Amino acid sequence: MKTINAVALLLVFNFAFAQKKFNKADVQKFQKKINSEFADPKTSPLMAEDLKTFKSLDFFPISETYFVNATLVKAKGGKVFEMKTSGKYTPKYIKYGTLNFKINGKAFQLAVYQSLDLIVQEKYKNHLFLPFSDLTTGKESYIGGRYIDLEIPKGNTIAVDFNQAYNPYCAYNYKYSCPLVPQENDLKIEIKAGVKTFH
Repeated sequence: MKTINAVALLLVFNFAFAQKKFNKADVQKFQKKINSEFADPKTSPLMAEDLKTFKSLDFFPISETYFVNATLVKAKGGKVFEMKTSGKYTPKYIKYGTLNFKINGKAFQLAVYQSLDLIVQEKYKNHLFLPFSDLTTGKESYIGGRYIDLEIPKGNTIAVDFNQAYNPYCAYNYKYSCPLVPQENDLKIEIKAGVKTFH
């Protein structure tokens, strides 16, 4: 009996430990970093005429509503597939798992993927790619959807901050080829967080 209780306590502790809290400073740091990258001619995806007048990207107001601790359910026997893009290049991905979470009491889920090109690099071996679209897509946010970068968690809980959602480079420059959001990642809710549409 003691063993069962100890295991249960350990599971509760690990789950609680994996829970992260919303931190507005993290979002501000993200916004500052992305603005800095866009303002630098060496790292900016902007076209020359836009770079000349660039001051800042447009963001939704920072909101704790769009910070969630999602439960990650790993995919079993995920097959490699070619993700469609806005160009001719079709990079290979594998579905890593499904994120289950709630926003304003309603349940949602999104698939997360791994890029076969990236995971062979030491820096990105734990990288997870989360593309999504929502009811702001094509209106207040970019018509092609947005992305969030995540890392494989140690447990089964992963913090997802939609305040750090960003646009693919093709939102700013037609020369880029960007992954298109898979149909399974179309959310039936307005995600009023992260980077807004450009122009």
